[in-house]
Amino acid sequence: MKVGSRVLCTDSSIKASEIFMVSRVYSMWVDKGSEYTIREVLDNDGIVTGVLLDEVINDPIPQELLGGRMQEPAFRITRFQELHEDMAEVNQQQEVCQN
Repeated sequence: MKVGSRVLCTDSSIKASEIFMVSRVYSMWVDKGSEYTIREVLDNDGIVTGVLLDEVINDPIPQELLGGRMQEPAFRITRFQELHEDMAEVNQQQEVCQN
């Protein structure tokens, strides 16, 4: 996955122990089954690769695990599946047929 890739969210779950933290840190969250566009891929100093999305923008916060630097909270890259052009077209056609 790279900047500009279209992706499908396959996991929007939040662990019960993280609900409070997520509600404080993320003003916007992803929805399983929704499509997004990657605007940045973050290595996060090798801790876990995350992505920022065109359609979801959250305020930067100090990231303790990254030495306190300010950064928009990212979504774990494993929450998404890359869509190929033909897959995106099929999904759009299915939406049109359902409406």
